[in-house]
Formats: sequence, C-alpha cells, structure tokens
Amino acid sequence: MSARDTKILKTEPLKSEDAEWTKLVLTTYTDPLGKTRTWEHAERRTRPADSEIDGVGIVAIVEKASGPEIILQKQYRPPIGKVAIEVPAGLVDAGETAEQAAVRELREETGYVGVVSESSPVMFNDPGFCNTNLKMVHVTIDMSTAENKDPKPELEENEFIEVFMVPLKNLWAECQKLEKEGYAIDARVGTLAEGIEIAQRLKL
Repeated sequence: MSARDTKILKTEPLKSEDAEWTKLVLTTYTDPLGKTRTWEHAERRTRPADSEIDGVGIVAIVEKASGPEIILQKQYRPPIGKVAIEVPAGLVDAGETAEQAAVRELREETGYVGVVSESSPVMFNDPGFCNTNLKMVHVTIDMSTAENKDPKPELEENEFIEVFMVPLKNLWAECQKLEKEGYAIDARVGTLAEGIEIAQRLKL
C-alpha cells in the first residue's frame, strides 16, 4: 500500500454552508490611492479562539554520524491530485502552544519523540489566497533514546503517511529528483532546501 494508490473519483462545487474546514470570503478595501477594491479569498474555520496560528510545520532533525538528516513525509493531497513531499505538520488544538502541537504531531505522524529547540515567527502560506498561517518549529530527535528505537505512528484512519529521511546537505538535489519522479514538493520543504543550497553556494 502506498500514498500513490489514492485516486480522485470526482470533483464538484462545494457550497460555503456545507464546508467544514474552510469558507470563501469577499473583502472590500481601499488601496493607497483611495480606490475601493474587492478581493476573493479563503479562510480556515478551525483556528482556536485562543491561538494566533492555525498550525505548525516541523523541522525535525536527526543527528547521524554522516551528518544531520531531516524527517520528511509522502502524503497524497486531493487539491493537487499528487503525493506531496512535506515536513510533518498539523493543526493546533485549543489551549495548545505551537511547541506542544509540534511535539504531539511529530509523535502522531512519525512515532518519533523530539525536543523543541526554537520556533519561527508566524508565517503565512499563501497570503494572496487565504489567511492560513503557521509557525515552523525546530525539533531535534535523539535516536539513542528507547522511545525512538522503534517509532510507531498514531495515524488517524484517514491518514496514509510514508515517513523517510534525507541528509540536509542533499535536500535540494533530492527535491529535484522527487519532482522528476512525479511528486509535488511542498513549499516549506522546497524553500528550506533552496535556502540550504544558496548558503552552500555562497559559503555563508
């Protein structure tokens, strides 16, 4: 069984009142010249009232003798009809910090237990289309601990996630290879890979 075994059966319009996770919004605003304009966009319905963010992305790093590796996932995404290469990620629950959500989601999706080192500023995924935002939480994983010897994900019944690791120094090349194989590269993974590549080229 693979994430690639998923198949779209049909696509059809969805009324806003029937949508559980998102809604369409028409915003009216004035531009710097005072002209009134409108903008169509989407909003999530799931952000907790006590949270400034919708979710977290997790930069989970495993230290190995050959160098640090990042934990990635293969997951089918119906909106694009492809298996995406992603970092572990998930929505924040009510009363939960970004860091707590990251540790929980990492354990649920990969089975690994990590320690948070830092978090990014609030970032917006696609601000021209939706208000969805997140923090990228950096987590280190100690493979010598008993809990990480035989990690077992705790996936929901509708989650089909394949976990794998890539050496950080090879992430850009791996993204290029995976795209040629037909995978979609999530922007968070691609941006991280490009940043590493630029740093290597410029010797920063």
